[in-house]
Amino acid sequence: MAAAGPAPLLAVITGPSGVGKDSLLSRLKSLNRPYHFTVTATTRPSRPEETDGVDYFFVSNQQYDEMLAKGEFLENATVYDYRYGVPKPPIREALAAGKDVVMRTDIQGARYIKSVCPGAVTVFLLPPSWDELEWRLRSRATDSPAQLDIRLRTARDEMAAAEEFDHTLVNDDLNACVDAIERILAAERSREGREPVRL
Repeated sequence: MAAAGPAPLLAVITGPSGVGKDSLLSRLKSLNRPYHFTVTATTRPSRPEETDGVDYFFVSNQQYDEMLAKGEFLENATVYDYRYGVPKPPIREALAAGKDVVMRTDIQGARYIKSVCPGAVTVFLLPPSWDELEWRLRSRATDSPAQLDIRLRTARDEMAAAEEFDHTLVNDDLNACVDAIERILAAERSREGREPVRL
């Protein structure tokens, strides 16, 4: 019988708002590697450009309550009156098929996942500088001054948490950052004594 290969990874990418988590994930997806990217379930209405099951699983509050009662979420949170949760079944299926799972979440979510799944690999993205992060958040022009102030204060607190995570990367060049993520995944895959992912 052939020896089993290294156990698949659950990689959690986190960092403050505006650091480029979504851009990084989009670039990783474009490489067509055999990763499984998690899809979040939400009670938020879909936007015209969004596809159910690709961008999000769009569910009713009743469906969300049922999933919550069954313990089907790896993590879940309420953000701006809508609920968001990462379903476990697709993650379990991907891991059972030997695929590395890649997900992005906020810092609270990453902390929670690490607490319930110590075998997860956490990667914290840092901006090139505080000034750059502030510029990115201001240039979005989607927040009121009060919301922007909260985002900036939160981001400063979140950046102070970087050392809690397994790896930190500065996202100053998207391609270089994606390459660094892939090097981390390769190193973690072959690391002796790595704790397997249990969900």
